[in-house]
Amino acid sequence: MYALLYAGIIIATGLLFGKVAKYLKLPNVTGYLVGGLLIGPSVLNLIPENSIDSLEIVSTVALGFIAFSIGNEMKLVYFKRVGATPIVIALFESLFAVLVTLLGTLLYFTLKGNLTVENFRFALVLSAIAAATAPAATLMVVRQYKAKGKLTETLMSVVAIDDSVAIVLFGIFVAIANALGNVGSQSILMQILNPFIEIVVSLLIGLIFGILLTLGTRWFTGRGNRISLVITFIFLTIFLADYFHGSTLLACMMLGAVFANISSKQEEINGLIYFVTPPVFIMFFVLSGAELNLEVLGVVGLIGIVYVIFRVIGKIFGAWFGGRVMKAEPVIQKYLGFALIPQAGVAIGLSLIATQVLNPEMGSQIRAIILSATLIYELVGPVITKIALKKAGEISIEA
Repeated sequence: MYALLYAGIIIATGLLFGKVAKYLKLPNVTGYLVGGLLIGPSVLNLIPENSIDSLEIVSTVALGFIAFSIGNEMKLVYFKRVGATPIVIALFESLFAVLVTLLGTLLYFTLKGNLTVENFRFALVLSAIAAATAPAATLMVVRQYKAKGKLTETLMSVVAIDDSVAIVLFGIFVAIANALGNVGSQSILMQILNPFIEIVVSLLIGLIFGILLTLGTRWFTGRGNRISLVITFIFLTIFLADYFHGSTLLACMMLGAVFANISSKQEEINGLIYFVTPPVFIMFFVLSGAELNLEVLGVVGLIGIVYVIFRVIGKIFGAWFGGRVMKAEPVIQKYLGFALIPQAGVAIGLSLIATQVLNPEMGSQIRAIILSATLIYELVGPVITKIALKKAGEISIEA
């Protein structure tokens, strides 16, 4: 029964700090995260660590809905209009984030006079995580302020593509790191192919269930039945993607994208989801805040600062360069990179894999760096995203 008590505390905290954030003209998601941080184990400990773990299902479900909503924005009509621009920008901003972070990390070790093979492997694995972006915080800011325009359209497409690119780049860099360390039971080719297999499996699951969901909404006509059907398919997609070692985010994005492009009921379903999901999203972000650990800030050192700064530089410059290459609107070139700062779930997941690639000490250090960066990016990122959208003239209200 304590789970219900904690759930009530979490939602109440989210509502309260969402109001405080609104009063301070900050995004609601920032208020949720700060509120979660305060009631979590790092500060007041109103929500113990073991209780956070027991509520993990909430985060899983919320990410499924978030991914489905992002997928709903990926309509073929839009891609026919803009062409390959979002894909190219996503490739460049991800690649630049990785390469600039790698350069900064190698520079750090060089200046220390400690650029060994092991430290080079460390730099490869750490920088590979830099590509990942957190779509959840971005979506919440866009929804809260009802942002509309070319920057918003491109942003939603880029964050949807971003994690696929991040997974592939991470797989390639880890394969190189393993080759340098002569570790791993798989061949280098298989290590490089694994991320592609993960993506294909995820997209295939999303494709099949997207078609089935569309057929189901023709059979079930009531609004209650339809929203129940969508929830069912999101749950099934999450389960199967996890069962077959795919990405639940990519699978649910594909589910949403297929449904958006072949169903005539997409707008109606979107409206229903919009009113059903707020409590789940509030719980997700408050829990995310509660999971943030202030203690890790004291152990990461200068290398953590290098990661935080150089990743942001790479994202901003990469998005600008990709926009220039594709002759995108000036507003996209100028502001898109600033809206790609948030980093959370995917990066933390990749950092867990890093602990299996490097020696225990280095693996733990990478995990501490990513957790510290997440703390900073998740608190600061949504605010900067709001500023970027406002500067672009795509926020017309102060929600």
